Parts: sequence; structure tokens; C-alpha cells
Amino acid sequence: MTMHPQAISLIPRETERVARAAFPKGSPIMHIRDELGMRLRDQDFAALFPTVGQLAMRPRRLMLVTVFPFLEGLGDRQAADAVRRCMDGKDALALELTDPGVPFSVVQACRDRLVAHDQGRALRDHVLVPCRDRRRVTARGQQRTDATHVLAAIRTLNRLEWLGETLAHTLHQLLWDAPGWARTTIPATWWERYGPRFDQFRLPKTVAERAALAVAMGADGRPLLTAIKAAATPEVVRTHPAVLRLRRVWIPHVHAEETPLRLRQDQELPPAARLIGAPYAPDARLSTTRDTPWNGDKVQLTATCDADTPQLRTAVQTTPTTTPDVRVPRRVHAALAARDLLPAEHVVESAYPDADGLVRSQAQGIDLVAAVQRASSWQAQADAGVAVACCALDWEAAQAQCPQGQTSRVWSHRQDAGGHAVIHIPFDRDRCGACAARPACTRAVTGPRTLNVRPQAQHQALQTARARQETEAFKQRDKRRAGIEGTISQGVHGVDLRYARYRGLAKTALQHVFVALARNLSRRLAWWAERPQAQTRQSRCTAALKHAAEQPRCAA
Repeated sequence: MTMHPQAISLIPRETERVARAAFPKGSPIMHIRDELGMRLRDQDFAALFPTVGQLAMRPRRLMLVTVFPFLEGLGDRQAADAVRRCMDGKDALALELTDPGVPFSVVQACRDRLVAHDQGRALRDHVLVPCRDRRRVTARGQQRTDATHVLAAIRTLNRLEWLGETLAHTLHQLLWDAPGWARTTIPATWWERYGPRFDQFRLPKTVAERAALAVAMGADGRPLLTAIKAAATPEVVRTHPAVLRLRRVWIPHVHAEETPLRLRQDQELPPAARLIGAPYAPDARLSTTRDTPWNGDKVQLTATCDADTPQLRTAVQTTPTTTPDVRVPRRVHAALAARDLLPAEHVVESAYPDADGLVRSQAQGIDLVAAVQRASSWQAQADAGVAVACCALDWEAAQAQCPQGQTSRVWSHRQDAGGHAVIHIPFDRDRCGACAARPACTRAVTGPRTLNVRPQAQHQALQTARARQETEAFKQRDKRRAGIEGTISQGVHGVDLRYARYRGLAKTALQHVFVALARNLSRRLAWWAERPQAQTRQSRCTAALKHAAEQPRCAA
């Protein structure tokens, strides 16, 4: 479809009259048209459409319809039906009363194009720009970030179902995309074996039968992968995504080089970051939140928390579950810097900051407010003995001095197991052996006390953060982090933030962008209507105890 940019259409007179009669004060969707729709132009989305072909529906209307499902928790088909039957929807899109609206399949195609061209964040900026112009969102303010898990749009599979569904999916895709090769290479008995869906109801009941079936499936995958590697195999088969996915599943789970074939034990499996969570969602990963295992992704939400301003989401990061949280602040700051929205104070959880992150944030003029983790040494964990913080470090002289006055003899630069730069500082062996404070300094039977510290900038940033987090002023500032739970709760209860609607990390990331956009619009409408923000909920017992404490005591 091709697109010809047009000017913003006026609302038909009859549509406006009926909509205003039904909603004298306007509805949220009508207000959102005034806020977002008037700022969207067809030219902003010209890259989504070719220059020749059938005329396309106006991108501005498509973008509004794509946002509507996340405003009211609807699906694509429900949102398209709502536009046809609701007066405020026709008013927002400037449609005639007899207009049939937008087919839901067009909404799906529009979303796919947004994913392909990475245009989702541009929609969110259309809301943040006017907020920044009106001083509702300002640079060098206060922001906070936290994450929550997102369940992938897949069903949970055990290992036997996983292997069977992966092989069945590969055979099905090859039969569609390379039918000639599939019919001549794959045995006919496989179509009956891998035709039905693998689930608990169809699997064998005994452990021995299930183990035999797993080995049989592993044996079927070996000749299939061998045939794919043959020189006569078409290129479309060798490079097919389903084949590459089958290899990524079979190599970690099956000892293909052994005869007879043997499945790997649980302790032999690679880390979760290298395991595919499901054959139909290769981006999903297995993870555990506290004691709850789940399969999917994580979403990192960043929102403003300045006083007397609407708390708007400024950044959304959707990451695999295996992505360490310490990498998130750098990505968030890069996204905010691109829009000139870097905060002066960024409140995050203790899992986010590390030494490098603290130094990097300071270089950008950002105060990363977080309770950093304590040192891993037994002295720091027990809050007793001679910890690293008790030793004086002379960075210019490259020496360390312990509380007993002993001076180190070596200052060497190394790397720890994680690849981070550290400074290795051992003390004198003879002096440490004769020191009376040795039991409080080290548990080593022989040898000197050894310090491993980060470079100067990182070490000082960590020590400063650990000292600051013990103060009462820091504890009061850190309380603002709890407010992000309201932002997460609004997305969870309003639009199922913790459930992916679509398969694939790219589509899930676009879903989260639309969730942030819809919630920002809702919060702006609430701000204009002067609706106060809800307070943190209290349990019934807490409220009753508070009420009882305020009542005068009865005389005995």
C-alpha cells in the first residue's frame, strides 16, 4: 500500500454533534485525539509505506487505533469493533457516522510495520515533547526505575514436550517452505509421529516409556541434522530459521557424538541465557523471581517523580530475563540523553548499581540513589574484623596501610573472574604471620593478608555510596523508589503488563511502548482533571491499629 500525506481532517459536523450529545464533557478517547491526534502527521510515518501500490489508510488514524487497545485493555478485534459502534471513537478518528471503521487486520499489519521500522518510540516522544514544553517533564529532575517480569505468550513445556514440539515445528516449516526436499528426505512415518501436538495427555505414562521416547526423538533429530548438512541440500533448508533453532535445542540437550545416543542430564545443561525457552518464542528465557520460575522477558520502567508534576514514563526497556540489571542504567541514561531528559537524581533498586555504573552516572551529572550491596568479604558481612574499608589506600604511592601500621609491598593490576579490573595488594608475609590482630584480619592459615580493590574512581564511589546509605537522609530519599510500584501496578491491572500479547522480543517491546504511551495519556488526563493520586493501600489490620492508636484511652 502507498501513502499520500494529507492534512488533519476536520470532524464531520454530524459526528461531532452526536458525540458531544453523548459525552458533554468529552471522553478519554476524545481528549486523547486532541492531545495526541493533533500532533501526529502522516509525514511522520512515511517510511512505513512504499511509494507505489494501493492507497493506504491514513497513518494518523492507524496510530490512534493502535493506541486504543492499551487505553481500555482491549484486543485488536475488540478495539476495531469499538471504533465502529462508539461515538467517541468515530469522533477521535474524524469519521462519518456510517463509516465502517478500521479492520483489525489492518491494525495488526500496522503494528508489524512499526516493529520492522522501529517507530514505536517515536509515538511515545509525541507525548513527552509537549510535556517537556509545558515543564511537566524537565531535564535534571527526579526519576526512578524498576522492573517486573513478563510472561511470554507460550505454554509451559516440560523437556519431553519441548523436544517433540521443536522437532515437529521444524518438520512443519520445512514441509511448507521446501516441500520437494521434505517429501523425499523425511521418512513418511514421521508425519504421523510428529503430527499431533505433544502434551501431557498424549505422552507415555511411565518413566521408562518417556525416557525411551526422548531417546527416540533425539535419534530422529540426528539423521535430520546430518541430511541438512549435505552438499545437495538446498540453501533455503540449510539457512532456515527453524533448522537453526533445532540445532540450538539439540546440541545442548543431546550427546549427538555418543553411540548409543544419550540425553544430557540437568547438571550438564548450559546456562539459561543459552537455552531457548520455547520453540515458538526463541527470545524467551527461563528465569526465577525469588521462588517463582517463569518463562519470558523483563520490562524496565522509568518514570518521573518530581513533586507537583504528573508522573510520566520517560523510558521503557524490554530485555531478556538473563540480562543483568547492572546493564540497565546505562541503557536508560542513553535513551534519556537522546531526548535531553537526563535526571539529576535517579532512584533505583540495589540490583542496578555497580562500581562502573556509579562512576559513569557521576560523569553524566546523575546521582544514582540506591543501596549498593555490601562487600563480599567475611569481615564486611559480619561487620567485624579488619575489612578493606579499615585500610588506608595511598593511590599516588601505590601502597596500602592496615590499622596495625603495616604497609603493603606489592601493588599489581589484574582482572577478576568477571573480567573487571582490580588491584591486587598483598602485605608482608612475615609481619602478617607475627601480627597479634591476625585472627580479625584473615582466616588464612598461612600467608599474608591480601586486598583486592577496584581502581580508584570505582573504589571511592563504592565506599562513598556505602557510607551514605547508612544515613537517615538517604533512607528518606530511597523511599521514593516505592512509588514506581504504583506505575507497575497500573500497567498490570489495566493492560496486563506482565503478559505478552505477541510472540518475539521486538513485538513485546513495542507492546510495552504502547502501554507506556497509553498510561502517560491517562495520567495527563487525570492531571488536567485535578484527580489526586491514590495513596498507598494499607491492610485492614494496619488501618484498624492506626485508628485505635488515635482514640483516647479509657480510664481503668
